[in-house]
Amino acid sequence: MESDEDRRLEARLDALCGKGCRQVWHDIDALESGRELPETRGLTEKERRWLLAELKKIMAVYGERCEAD
Repeated sequence: MESDEDRRLEARLDALCGKGCRQVWHDIDALESGRELPETRGLTEKERRWLLAELKKIMAVYGERCEAD
C-alpha cells in the first residue's frame, strides 16, 4: 500500500512529466543546479533527490531526443 507521501511525490512526478519532454530536460538541469521548481516547493532534500532520480530514469528511455511535444 502506498503512503500519502508516496502518492504526493508521484503526483509531483506526473505534473513534471506532463510538461513535455523538452521541458523535463530543462527541469532536470534546474534541479541538478539546485534550483527550486514550483513542483518541488516544500519538499525535503531527500524528496527532491528522489524526484530527480525518477525523472532521469524516465527520460533515459528517450535519450537526448524529444519528439514534438
